[in-house]
Amino acid sequence: MTQHSPRSLKHEYELYVENEIENYKESVSRSAILKIGDEAAASLRSGEQFAMDELLLWAEVDRIIRKRLRIPAYGTWRRKRIKLLEEYRRPEHWGIRPDGVLAREIHPPAESKVLVAGGEIDRTALYLAAHGCDVTAVDREVDSLERVMNAAHAAGLGDRIKSYVADLSDWSPDVPLGALVCTSEAFSDLSLEERGRAFELLQGATRDGGVHLVGTIVRGKRGVSVAELRRQYKGWSISVEDDSSSSKTFLARKIAS
Repeated sequence: MTQHSPRSLKHEYELYVENEIENYKESVSRSAILKIGDEAAASLRSGEQFAMDELLLWAEVDRIIRKRLRIPAYGTWRRKRIKLLEEYRRPEHWGIRPDGVLAREIHPPAESKVLVAGGEIDRTALYLAAHGCDVTAVDREVDSLERVMNAAHAAGLGDRIKSYVADLSDWSPDVPLGALVCTSEAFSDLSLEERGRAFELLQGATRDGGVHLVGTIVRGKRGVSVAELRRQYKGWSISVEDDSSSSKTFLARKIAS
């Protein structure tokens, strides 16, 4: 899989500043923005900016808003962001067991493409995004995906997660996957034929060495049976992991052909 350089914190900071300024503009009245515009024009005139144009004026408006919001300088923001990201990378922060199968088995390189699907996927999506992965969240329920994206934006990870309302029978990745994490709900209501087609597409889209985690039993709710998963993942390295007394996960790793 093609590797990319890690995202720049400087670029992330610029996006943060832009979003803060735009959110402020949307939160105040038009008359308040016009007053700031007048203040910006006066500031430019006092600074002998005779060649004033619209771009220069709006840049000055943004500078005034930034000062009002007391947006921290890049160095201050960067130190806080690095500390926060270190916390987000801890599985315990998201209620994920550090000795569980997810934290133990999935260690994709930064910028790896990861698919999470089914209900209650927000913690997994955010945990992997914090580790630098490009995460795609797929679910039939809009509410579930909205919860994921709201939490991602609140954590400053929104640019690392994309969401799609779909089920796995009519959606397939357009980039090689480093990992797949599916809850038991991901394959519910799919026929045997639809499940077979979904597994075939997902396995074909996964790079050699990639990992699939498929929930089979969660709090008494059965998903795809272990026997069926063993048939579907013939040729992969497989095992069944006990996450707890009421939860089991099927683990499959793609072997290089």
